[in-house]
Amino acid sequence: MDHPLFDLITRRIREAEEAGEFDNLPGAGKPLPRVNDPENALINRLIRENGAVPEFVSLSRELTRMRQELRDVDDRTRRRDILKEMSMMEARIDLARKRYR
Repeated sequence: MDHPLFDLITRRIREAEEAGEFDNLPGAGKPLPRVNDPENALINRLIRENGAVPEFVSLSRELTRMRQELRDVDDRTRRRDILKEMSMMEARIDLARKRYR
């Protein structure tokens, strides 16, 4: 169930957009500034320094490696095995993306 003020807020934002009140705001089109987050600073620094990425990113990299291997392999049995692995990897990537959201 939506908050009772949701419609009012949405209407006011729409009216402000139509009136051009959001045009030419300072910083428009620029990235948001970094936020000082002392509570998670250590965790964020460790993640950044160790090149950590979400699981679906590392799995996607592995899938790319498998595709390259598939291109280089002539053996039909090995190609079939790689295709099976790729299928499983795609399912794992899908699950990892859903968990990440």
